[in-house]
Amino acid sequence: MAREDLMSSAEDAADQFLRVTKQYLPHVAHLCLISTFLEDGIRMWFQWSEQRDYIQATWSCGYFLASSFVLINLIGQIGGCVLVLSRNLVQYACFGLFGIIALQRISVFQTVAYRILWDLKFLMRNLALGGGLLLLLAESRSEGKSMFAGVPSMGESSPKQYMQLGGRVLLVLMFMTLLHFDSSFFSILQNMVGTALMVLVAVGLKTKLAALTLVLWLLAINVYFNAFWTVPAYKPMHDFLKYDFFQTTSVIGGLLLVVALGPGGVSMDEKKKEW
Repeated sequence: MAREDLMSSAEDAADQFLRVTKQYLPHVAHLCLISTFLEDGIRMWFQWSEQRDYIQATWSCGYFLASSFVLINLIGQIGGCVLVLSRNLVQYACFGLFGIIALQRISVFQTVAYRILWDLKFLMRNLALGGGLLLLLAESRSEGKSMFAGVPSMGESSPKQYMQLGGRVLLVLMFMTLLHFDSSFFSILQNMVGTALMVLVAVGLKTKLAALTLVLWLLAINVYFNAFWTVPAYKPMHDFLKYDFFQTTSVIGGLLLVVALGPGGVSMDEKKKEW
């Protein structure tokens, strides 16, 4: 009984948080979600020559191709972020950012010759980032439908519902990269709680509460472990920590979208309403 009361109180707190923040929570989610693209685009703007020279040296592709690669990344990321934040052509912006993820994977493939391309942690984080974009794409489709509220629809089994499902499943991959496989009590407890929350978000059971808890957990881990501002900018660790920080922030944005929009039709929460 006490456990049910505790769960009910937690769900009430999550609902209250959503009511208070519903006006600006989606905007915060959008900003967090595109933060990794925004940071990378700005960095390319200020480090244009270094990025071009690096690509030219590692690919042996010549000045023009190296410049083109950096320019496509810069315009694609900055342009996509502007479109998402201004809520214009969001679907096209999402497809463009999906392309940027694929393009950067190819650049990694060329640069380190196979090894990092299939590195499990690196792959999971890219998939989680794609999951956030998938949720953003589903949200934009929902906004498009609201313009035609009086037009009969095909029902709830729409591509949007499956995009939300896919986005949720891909997002939890990010949390799997944070699991610690050692025998300490804290690590075991963290893994158990984290895995339970991941499963709840993936299947869509008590989704908003589980996603909000994951947001708080990821936020604490991100600030503690990826504090790149504490490392001098000239050290390589600064760039590694910054990369992890903004990728984690993007996944936090995806989870905030889950909190704001709900799990969608393909979820246990929605099925419970039918039962």
